[in-house]
Amino acid sequence: MIFARQLPQTIQFVDRHPQQVFVLDHIGKPRIREGDLDPWRNHRTELAKRRNVYCKISGMVTEANWRACSTENLSPYLEIVLQAFGPNRLMMGSDWTVCLLATTYSRWFEVVQTLLGQLSAGEQQRIFGETATEVYRLAPSGRL
Repeated sequence: MIFARQLPQTIQFVDRHPQQVFVLDHIGKPRIREGDLDPWRNHRTELAKRRNVYCKISGMVTEANWRACSTENLSPYLEIVLQAFGPNRLMMGSDWTVCLLATTYSRWFEVVQTLLGQLSAGEQQRIFGETATEVYRLAPSGRL
């Protein structure tokens, strides 16, 4: 987990370890509450050029205004990581139990499902399970 201000150093670190797989947690903790997109967007896009970096969709609701958190507030941030990483390098994160500070667990998933609704079923399947299975080398369902 890093904060948006740490992305330049993160890029340097990742470049020194090109064979290591990295998972960026909480989409890099952008300043959603303030509505800031830059320089987070530019650094995120640069980091995503490294094929060994994946991104976890989590921690967004706690970075937003808890009383006014909505799909409209979160949409620009999710669109940026989706465009930068693509569905094959994104994974859903529950952020359980911390997400309860800002919303319910089920509401968090509803928001993400709404925001990802334009994706194909296969792309959604990647984000909601297959990417994590691949990155963390988990046994697929039914193959223990």
